[in-house]
Amino acid sequence: MKKTKTKAFSARRYLLLFAVFSVFVLLFARAAQLQILHADFYNEQGSNRHVRTVEIPANRGVITDRHGEALAISTPVFSVWAHPQTALDSPQSIFHAAQVLGLSKQRIKHKLEQRKNKQFVYLKRHVFPNIADQLKQQKTPGVSIVREYRRYYPAGEMAAHVVGLTNIDDQGLEGVELAFDDWLHGSPGKKRVLRNAHGVTVGDIGLVREPHHGKDLTLSIDKRIQYLAYRELKRTIASHGAKSGSVVVLSVDSGEVLAMANWPAFNPNDRSNTKVSAIRNRAITDVFEPGSTVKPFLIAAAIENGTYKVSSTINTAPGYFNIAGLLVSDNSNYGVIDMKTLLSKSSNVGAVRVALKMSQEQVWNQYQSVGFGQLTGSGFPGERAGKLVNYTNWNKTQRATLAYGYGMSTTAMQLARAYSVIANNGVLLPTSFIVNEQPVTGQRVMSGRTANAVRTMLKGVLDKSGTGSRASMQGYTAAGKTGTSRKAQDGGYSQDNYIALFAGMAPADRPEVVVVALIDQPLKKDGYYGGEVAAPLFSRVTEGSLRLLNVAPNVIDQKKRNLLMTEINK
Repeated sequence: MKKTKTKAFSARRYLLLFAVFSVFVLLFARAAQLQILHADFYNEQGSNRHVRTVEIPANRGVITDRHGEALAISTPVFSVWAHPQTALDSPQSIFHAAQVLGLSKQRIKHKLEQRKNKQFVYLKRHVFPNIADQLKQQKTPGVSIVREYRRYYPAGEMAAHVVGLTNIDDQGLEGVELAFDDWLHGSPGKKRVLRNAHGVTVGDIGLVREPHHGKDLTLSIDKRIQYLAYRELKRTIASHGAKSGSVVVLSVDSGEVLAMANWPAFNPNDRSNTKVSAIRNRAITDVFEPGSTVKPFLIAAAIENGTYKVSSTINTAPGYFNIAGLLVSDNSNYGVIDMKTLLSKSSNVGAVRVALKMSQEQVWNQYQSVGFGQLTGSGFPGERAGKLVNYTNWNKTQRATLAYGYGMSTTAMQLARAYSVIANNGVLLPTSFIVNEQPVTGQRVMSGRTANAVRTMLKGVLDKSGTGSRASMQGYTAAGKTGTSRKAQDGGYSQDNYIALFAGMAPADRPEVVVVALIDQPLKKDGYYGGEVAAPLFSRVTEGSLRLLNVAPNVIDQKKRNLLMTEINK
């Protein structure tokens, strides 16, 4: 009996040992299957769950003014993202993230639930470093930090319309940022990282592609002149209760834009309350009828084709006349006047009589040759060409009104370029927002003799008896023209709303800069003529610009002159 029991126990022991041995064999076989036969498959699955390829952001190029002063730079910031499923499995993660980021817990949870099948969801972009540090220290499951760049604009609103802005992904939206986006943007790199079960990055595996940072860009803008133009423009608009305005400052020798200011403006560093209407660059996008500022080009056309000479006279009596039902009139009966007086008094009657002596084609050719009705070549986004109807489609009324700047449209930038022809002895240059590395080749569109003659006449506009006397400066001579045009509305013209203009150049005998000042809808009670509103603005911006450019004054106060002569005679 005892022997039988012993045999039964031994049998059970052998069976148990056999079972244990069989389990080990099966486990070994399974391990061999996983590690040898299906190793590649499971390695790939593991990598898919824990190895990720992430983007390395590229730094956007710096935008500077012509002297190297920063106008747009990129600063490192952090953005918070989550792995939806991991974060949802850890409610405490959502609570911590909401608390640190200042967001609603329900909002974050709803966002994650909507994208729970995704691998990556932003919770908040561009947070401050201290916020990122808090989340890193808490080691919140499913929530991670990624480094990005945010655009910062040191010049703020004063240069915003030229520099433009980017979106949250660092892509150009407006201005130079948009025009040169490919140049500035660069290309991001990539790297492989290892993440734990909570989706937190625990190490770098290797670089896939180096990031290529964007290239820097040097603008033709002079930050000092830009500030001056913006300050004086803003002051003028405030003092005259105007709706808006623009100032353009061009270099005569190169066609480069030294300053372009607009108001209303916006702060590109804080867009929370920015209106869409404040973002557009009015000096480039807004067209208007230039009024009397086109008269110098009419006179140039008359001299160029020999219809009139510099010494010719025009009878404007009795100060008005009717053509095809249109009443053309002057402020006074100027009688018989010469070409210089026509410009200094801004005689509409004289201008129309000059135009009627020429063919329509001759007038159109001159207007068209200085750039009216065409883009300036600046390449600035949103630039408009204005409108100059071909002479074959003019009627009698248009033939008359085009003589004093109605029936056509232009921009402040285009008007400045046209005046640069007179300043540059008859040569038309393309405009540029970028510093020209090489001398620019222009196109002669007016003889130097005619340009000089017209420029000399325009000096008379700033005389005490001229319409632009308030544009005169203490230290420099200048030449220019006033303009006051009614704003078009409902197929006609407003009786109350005007655009006040002054376009000119200085120093008059050897111009360095062309400046256009435009004020839109100044209040009538404070004066609305170009000579009253825009001329003083031109004076302040132009004189300040020349001093900043170290241009020697060419006008010396008589008292100072006498003192100087006394010292010399000693």
